[in-house]
Amino acid sequence: MEKIVNITESAEEYLAKLLRDKNEPNLAVRIFISDPGTPKAETCLAYCKPEEADKDDVVLKLDKITVHVEERSIPFLVDAEVNYDNDTFGGQLTIKAPNARLPNISPDSPPEDRINYVIYNEINPMLESHGGEVSLVKFTDQGEAILQFGGGCQGCGMVDVTLKDGIEKTLLEQIPELKSVKDSTDHSIDDNAYYK
Repeated sequence: MEKIVNITESAEEYLAKLLRDKNEPNLAVRIFISDPGTPKAETCLAYCKPEEADKDDVVLKLDKITVHVEERSIPFLVDAEVNYDNDTFGGQLTIKAPNARLPNISPDSPPEDRINYVIYNEINPMLESHGGEVSLVKFTDQGEAILQFGGGCQGCGMVDVTLKDGIEKTLLEQIPELKSVKDSTDHSIDDNAYYK
């Protein structure tokens, strides 16, 4: 398996020291990307106790540390680098993941990633004209997409029409696993609403 993420020697030493300082047996580091393939993508580094590891994680055994990489994040971690720069302020750990926000989506991608792709590339550009946006809160085991509206969509009297005729229709056409779309937004707050 080719190198998923490049962890420089200085970063490995720094992370190894952090793990030692925690003084917990078998503590590892976990790398994952939240909201991969979207403009909100963030690369995250966290402590990982043995019971917190995901069974699908790819485990990298480095010289000084063990790193768990979330499987669904791997396509977005291409060319990623974790580095530690010593500077006068005591040093800084940096994570560069140039492909984290690229819509690296295929028919095999998890439904959440494909739903986010449609939301960010097709739905939100339409809602932006009303100062609104929508985001995926979660995709349930029952095949429901729970959405959160924001901006001009929150409290908007037309949101049900937008949800049913626009968003649900668009998502159902493109995501075979999707059964329905629900709205988790509190529309009683209508300070920014486009239509009241």
